[in-house]
Amino acid sequence: MTQKFRQVFGTGKPVIGMVHFGALPGSPLHDAERGVDGLIESIGKDIEALQKAGFDAIMFGNENDRPYEFEVDAASTATMAYAIGRVRDRISVPFGVNVLWDPMSSIALAAATGAAFVREIFTGTYASDMGPWTPDAGKAMRYRDRLHRRDLALLYNVSAEFAHSLDQRSLPDRARSAVFSSIPDAILVSGQITGEAAALSDLEAVKKVLPQTPVLANTGVKHATVADVLKIADGCIVGSSLKVDGDTWNPVDPDRAAEFMRLARAARGA
Repeated sequence: MTQKFRQVFGTGKPVIGMVHFGALPGSPLHDAERGVDGLIESIGKDIEALQKAGFDAIMFGNENDRPYEFEVDAASTATMAYAIGRVRDRISVPFGVNVLWDPMSSIALAAATGAAFVREIFTGTYASDMGPWTPDAGKAMRYRDRLHRRDLALLYNVSAEFAHSLDQRSLPDRARSAVFSSIPDAILVSGQITGEAAALSDLEAVKKVLPQTPVLANTGVKHATVADVLKIADGCIVGSSLKVDGDTWNPVDPDRAAEFMRLARAARGA
């Protein structure tokens, strides 16, 4: 387990709950009538529900900013920073950020808000719904260091949603190579789109080749599957399963969130 991962999450198997922003100003789905204050009200309620349920950490993401961008509008990052600043005093657990799909904006947002970790696609070459996709891990890590955030933990998603890897190597080989060449603090394994599960066989295969690196399930973990996931993975990130009716775009349901953590604690205890 990497030192930074341990410093942020301890030595257990962390369960990270998603706080999904509503569509931000400048994106097609933004609700101008509710405005920024409406966004802040919504994320505040989700934070309260997740922390009351006992999640180990939370992560802010802009999943509603569809279609996604590789170079995110500065207004999006600025609005997220402002909103997180407004709720910062309500956060009692470690938090992370993810500005889809822009590593540089994610790093900048983390530096501005004091986030403990970042999730992003940092490596690989993909054909995606947004066009050709070639992130630059070296550029992002150097940017992190220039912003004096060497303490920032970087969680590398190596199986990008909404995309197909053009790399012919297997997923375990790509994960192993990313650890060697880019020094991530954890590797994330995803399904095809938001809310879809990563195959347990993929988690097993990646964990087998990376016994010393934290490997987390990044998408689609459900109440019925969290125990099986945590038998293999070193933690998980969960969003859709916690929402009202299990719908990604709905608010967090406090009862669903509490039940998920009850099952996760039981799985970890076992």
